[in-house]
Amino acid sequence: MKIKALAECWEQQAKATLTSDEYSFRLPLEDAAKVTALAEMYPKRTKSEILGELLSAALDELETSFPYVAGKEIVTTDEMGDPVFKDIGPMPTFLDLSKKHRSVMKQGQKAANA
Repeated sequence: MKIKALAECWEQQAKATLTSDEYSFRLPLEDAAKVTALAEMYPKRTKSEILGELLSAALDELETSFPYVAGKEIVTTDEMGDPVFKDIGPMPTFLDLSKKHRSVMKQGQKAANA
């Protein structure tokens, strides 16, 4: 989700599947004031929900910002018949690690619910 779409999302009360892990951190004063302002503007959202959704949107944007780095291996061809090389940049590593940790977290949730 793009950060620009968050206000619309907050109006519609979208909910995501949450992990059982909790994260705790301190914010700079300016950021805390902004989060509090958003909580006042969108009273159906808690500060925790706002922070979680902002973080999710920022991670989505970070993921799309990773540069494509062409490797030597050809994985396919494009619509013009030109070779498409395997991405050896940070994106595949990030996606693989994200998938690995998501799987571990899902297994932990299943074990906790059993």
